Amino acid sequence: MYQVEIDTGSGFCFGVTTAIRKAEEELAKGSTLYCLGDIVHNGMECERLRQMGLITINHDDLKQLHDAKVLLRAHGEPPETYALARKNNIEIIDATCPVVLQLQRRIKKQYDSRSEEQEKGGEKQIVIFGKPGHAEVLGLVGQTENNAIVIASFEDVKKLDFSRDIYLYSQTTKSLDEFQRIIEYIKQNISPDANFKSFDTICRQVANRMPSIASFAARHDLILFVCGRKSSNGRVLFNECRRVNANSYLIEGPDEINPQWLNEELRTVGICGATSTPKWLMEECRDAILK
Repeated sequence: MYQVEIDTGSGFCFGVTTAIRKAEEELAKGSTLYCLGDIVHNGMECERLRQMGLITINHDDLKQLHDAKVLLRAHGEPPETYALARKNNIEIIDATCPVVLQLQRRIKKQYDSRSEEQEKGGEKQIVIFGKPGHAEVLGLVGQTENNAIVIASFEDVKKLDFSRDIYLYSQTTKSLDEFQRIIEYIKQNISPDANFKSFDTICRQVANRMPSIASFAARHDLILFVCGRKSSNGRVLFNECRRVNANSYLIEGPDEINPQWLNEELRTVGICGATSTPKWLMEECRDAILK
């Protein structure tokens, strides 16, 4: 019989834990509470909170909502969302992650410091390394009146104008290694007449998980990575698992465990997940294979 270990470093990050706690506290009061977007990129946790009464809405729904209470998740929102809430008399329960909030403020300060005679965006390029359309990235771009340039990967950096100043930031959950590659490329190609500054804004709770999850994956025969498929952070961490252990599988819950993976030659099974994966879900996966 194989042994099963749950990675103690996996599970909700601080920002997600805080958002869920705030939601549970409001729902416990009997309040009607809306959440703008999925509170976490994990379908099963969203369903648990839905059963408690949490109502998930999108931005179009928000425009029609008045005199209500809305929770903003850890990803953060652009200034337009707060303005709409004031207009519609919506009470905001702000669960924006402190790391994201600090990053928003830094980008806004950088953007606001442009010279008045410059046109919007000016000669300065504010660049965000992140996933286009991701909730956090939309909130960051919103700090610049949507003038920031988003680059999704190392290949995109080649599209920048290296004759102009570049101020580089990163979505908090992106790969630290790829971010460093982008920095080095810009340094090598930036015009001598242009300024370049980079700001390491990657969350260490996520970045530090890379080496630890690689070590965890390497010491097991089979890895079950439990994660919602919408999670950007989850994809990064799962790819790291698969890099060191080809016998790694991404699952959203116990129902997706393939019995064929559990052969007699296994000695150890490791169960881990993203910063959006609840501990209770990893425990359910453990219990399912130990039946």
